[in-house]
Amino acid sequence: MLNRIILMGRLTRDPELRHTQTGTPVASFSLAVDRDFKDRNTGEKTTDFIDIVAWRQTAEFVSRYFTKGRMAVVEGRLQLRDWTDRDGNKRRSAEVVADNVYFGDSKRDAESAGVYAPPPPAAPSYGGYSAPAAPSAPAYSAPAGGDQFADLSDDDGELPF
Repeated sequence: MLNRIILMGRLTRDPELRHTQTGTPVASFSLAVDRDFKDRNTGEKTTDFIDIVAWRQTAEFVSRYFTKGRMAVVEGRLQLRDWTDRDGNKRRSAEVVADNVYFGDSKRDAESAGVYAPPPPAAPSYGGYSAPAAPSAPAYSAPAGGDQFADLSDDDGELPF
């Protein structure tokens, strides 16, 4: 059986990051997704507003790099939840559990559209000291004679394969 969903749309609000009692990160947000067809009466596309929930590293990624208005591509699965409201009525809601979330636009497109993109994370602090130097790349020298490739003639008998 297959339960896969791929959506592309704009976030309708900033993601809300919470943590479960055991400390697992969970983020919730919603996407505005346009349908492919236009309404017969109005001639405009209908927009669906779809609730998304992301867990663990995906939740942290979404809460750090996505904001309201940013285009996102979400891969995940449909999940139905049954619950009871305050008045005792049984309710059912559908949401997409995100497995992967990708940028749907470039950083430049998002910034030109007025969507704020947070700065990259700061470099780690080393207590006032500079970071350890990266190891230098190993030095390689060309083999004696200066050319590392052997000259082969056009005779197929000398080829190793």
